[in-house]
Amino acid sequence: MEDEGTQPLVAPSAAVPELPAVTAARGARFAGAAERNGPAEPPPRERERIGVDDVREMGRLVHTLTRLRREARSGEAHALLNQAAYWPAVRFPLLADAMERAGLAADWATLLWEAATLPTERLVAAADALTAAGRAEDGERILRQGVVRPADEIGHAALALADGTRHRELRALLDACVRMRTPQDAARTAAPDPGRLVPLLLTAARAVSDERHWDVLHALRVAGLAA
Repeated sequence: MEDEGTQPLVAPSAAVPELPAVTAARGARFAGAAERNGPAEPPPRERERIGVDDVREMGRLVHTLTRLRREARSGEAHALLNQAAYWPAVRFPLLADAMERAGLAADWATLLWEAATLPTERLVAAADALTAAGRAEDGERILRQGVVRPADEIGHAALALADGTRHRELRALLDACVRMRTPQDAARTAAPDPGRLVPLLLTAARAVSDERHWDVLHALRVAGLAA
């Protein structure tokens, strides 16, 4: 990417705030989690701080995208967006603001679409960063798009998030799963480790509605994953 004319961006003075526990939720955030009264969840390392290099790189991206769009070089612009989708999750909220200020809202939507194809753990980290920064609609959007992938992949990602004590991100992933997939598909995500995943999945389903909880429980029983 080119260096000239980097647009100034303002880095936040503190870490992205933690997402508070709620009693009712929509999309990427749901309530009723057992961990709510437990120890505070440590934030992922990559979300702790955004540095000068991050700000500079985002400014370069916005400047270059603006120039490419002005010159009708859409192929190069799309390639640039594809690369940016793999940036650390900490950059996403500030990048969204910068792109929208520069009149690149359509490109931001494209970047979100690209981010939906990230490996599941990275997808959830990006969604969580956006939601925690007050861009819940964007976070929910990439989760809705991103959970359309093999059920066992979601299950393994959920286990990894649980092992890493990334409870808020785990809740967001399973919430999107039970909302966007059929009960039968959602039930299959528990297959990698039913003992651990079935209770988590049912907690997510109950937070959506009693009806969804029953549907997922029935699907788990039919699949032989729950008694």
